Amino acid sequence: MDAVIGLIGARFVRSEPRSRVGDYVRGLLAGLERKNGWTMSEHAGAVSPDGMQRLLRSADWDVDGVRDDVRGYVLDGLADTAADPADPGVGVFIADDTGFIKKGT
Repeated sequence: MDAVIGLIGARFVRSEPRSRVGDYVRGLLAGLERKNGWTMSEHAGAVSPDGMQRLLRSADWDVDGVRDDVRGYVLDGLADTAADPADPGVGVFIADDTGFIKKGT
């Protein structure tokens, strides 16, 4: 997790949002029942959601750069490293946020 946060942290102009983005990402990945400004701020140990809301509402950051960094990190993780080094391999990642239990294979 620290590797991803380090990657994307450099895309934030100011130090406050750069330090807060780690709390935000950890909150997204936490097993919280609800993920909103209050619950994610409480999970991070903050007394109010103001800082988290500022991060999302008004922080200056490189959106395309963060996307590219996360994409590269995921692709590196999906790479078939056991295959021939000359062959980049194939990886598949399927994100499904429906919340329904799947049936079948």
